[in-house]
Amino acid sequence: MVAFNDFLLLLDGYLSGSWWFPAFLIGSGIFFTIYLGFPQFKFFSHGWRIVTGKYSKDNAEGDTSPFEALTTAMSGAVGTGNIGGVALAIWIGGPAAIFWMWITAIFGMTTKFVEVTMAHKYRTKLSDGSISGGPMYYIEKSFKMRWAGVIWAALMMICAIGSGNMPQINNIALVLDSTFSVPKLATGLILGFMLWLIISGGIKRIAKIASKLVPFMAVIYFGGALVVVLENYQNIIPSFHSIFTQVFSGSAAVGGFLGASFAMSLKLGVARGLYSNEAGQGSSPIAHASAKTEHSVEQGMVSILEPFIDTIVVCSVTALVILSSGAWIQKYENTFEKSSMAIFAGEYSEFNSQDVEELGKYILDARKFTSNTTAVKNFSGNLPIVDGVIQQGDITVFHNNSIAEDVTFHKNGDLFDGSLAVEDGSLTDSSVTVKGKSLIHSAELTSKAFGSGVLGNYGEYIVAIGLLLFAFSTAIAWSYYGDRSTAYVFGENAVPWYRMIYVICFIAAAVIDTTVVWNIAYVVVALVTIPNLFALFILRKEMKDQVTNYVIEK
Repeated sequence: MVAFNDFLLLLDGYLSGSWWFPAFLIGSGIFFTIYLGFPQFKFFSHGWRIVTGKYSKDNAEGDTSPFEALTTAMSGAVGTGNIGGVALAIWIGGPAAIFWMWITAIFGMTTKFVEVTMAHKYRTKLSDGSISGGPMYYIEKSFKMRWAGVIWAALMMICAIGSGNMPQINNIALVLDSTFSVPKLATGLILGFMLWLIISGGIKRIAKIASKLVPFMAVIYFGGALVVVLENYQNIIPSFHSIFTQVFSGSAAVGGFLGASFAMSLKLGVARGLYSNEAGQGSSPIAHASAKTEHSVEQGMVSILEPFIDTIVVCSVTALVILSSGAWIQKYENTFEKSSMAIFAGEYSEFNSQDVEELGKYILDARKFTSNTTAVKNFSGNLPIVDGVIQQGDITVFHNNSIAEDVTFHKNGDLFDGSLAVEDGSLTDSSVTVKGKSLIHSAELTSKAFGSGVLGNYGEYIVAIGLLLFAFSTAIAWSYYGDRSTAYVFGENAVPWYRMIYVICFIAAAVIDTTVVWNIAYVVVALVTIPNLFALFILRKEMKDQVTNYVIEK
C-alpha cells in the first residue's frame, strides 16, 4: 500500500501537483471571464430568478426542474471536500491555501457556466425517453471524433468511483467510528445498501432526494459553525489575516504545524477548490443537462450559483471554524496510518528553527515538490520496545507532517514488548499498531474544531451528521455521473453492472487507508479536467453566440 501511495504521489506530481495544472485551470476561467464579459457577476442575480421559477416553461424538455438539477449538482459538489477537504488543504498548505481556493471558485463560476451551457445544448434523448448529457457529447462534437468522448466518459466512470464515491464513505466511516464507535465495515454495509436502493431509481429519484437533503443539511451545519465562530469571535480577524498575509510567501510554522511553501498553498488551494466545486471537471454538467429549461444558457446561469454556494460560502465557513478554534495547530490522540508515518534517525524538535526548516524540506520532498533537499534521514534497524515505548534515543516518530508525541506500539490489543524491525523509516511488521499525539486532517480535524468549545461532543456530532448527509448525497449524485458515462460508452444495458461495481467500491472504501483514497481522487480529477477544458476552448465561439442570442431575446 505504501508503494502504491508513492506511485499516486508521483503521478499527481506530474498532474495537479505541477505548476501548469493550476495555471491551466485558473487561466481557463480567466479567459472565459474576459471573453464573455464577466458572466459570474453579470448573470448572478438572473440565475437566482431562474432557479426560483420565474422563467420556467412547463413544456420544456427534461427530467428535472432547474432547482432539482442545481440541488443534485450541489449534492454532488457539497461533500467531503467542504468538510474534510478544506481541513486537508489547511493541514498541508496552511491558511494561505484558502485564498487560492477562493480564486479558483471565482473564476470557476465562469467555467461552470460554460460547461453546463454546452452540456445542456448537446444533450440527447435516449431510447427510453430519458435525457442524457455531459462533456462526452460536446467533446465528441468539438474534436469531431466519438473516441474522444468515449475516452472522457471512461475516465469519468473511474473518477465517479475514485472521487465521488470512495472518499465520501471513507470520511463517513472514519468520523462515525471516532464519534459514535460505529465499526467502519458496518457503516459501509448499511449505507451501501441504502445507496443501491436510491440510485436504482435513476435521476428522478436522485433529484427528489437531493432537493430535500441539501437545504436540510445546510441548516444543521451552518447552525453549529455559527456557534463555534461566535465563541471564538476574537480570532475572526486574525484568521483572515493569516489567510491573506502569507499568500505569496507560503504559511509560516506555528504550533505543531511546520509551515508550507507558496507552491504547496497554491496547489492545495486550487486542488481543494476544484475538488469542492468541480468547476472545469465536467461532472456536474451531467446533472444540469437533465433540467427543463427552454434555453441552454439559462441552466448555465443557474450553475453559476453552485461554486459560489459550495466554495465561497460553505468551504469558507469550515475554514473559519478550523482557523478560529486553533484546532489546525494542535496535536490530538489518534491511531497512526502507516502511509502517513515515518521513523527518523535523530531527534528533532518543533521549537528548533533549524529542525523545522529541515522537516519542512522533508515534507516538500515527500509531496514531490522538491527532490533530495532535506538532511532528514529515515531510520533503518531494530527498535527496542518495552511496555509499548521506544527505549532508544536519537529517534523521532513523524506522523501527519508533525513530530509525534506520547507514542506507543501495540499488537493484538496489548502494549508491545520486544524488538521491532524498521526499514527505511517504515515498520516491517504490519500487525503492529502505533498510537500517539500528532496533527490530524480531513474530517477528523473539522470534527475536533467543532467540538473544541462550548459545543463539546455535540460539535463533533454535528460534523458527524453533517458529513453523513453531505458525503452520502455526494455519492448518490456521482453514481448518476458514472452511469450516464457508462451508457455513453457501453449502452443502457451496462448501467446496472456499473451501479453494482459502484456500490461494492463504496463498501470497500469504508475500511481503506484514507491517505491513499484522497490521493486516488487527486489523480482522477485531473485526468478528466484536462480534456474537458480543451474542448470548451474549441467551442468558445459557439458559447459566445449562445450568450449573445439569449441576451438579445430577453
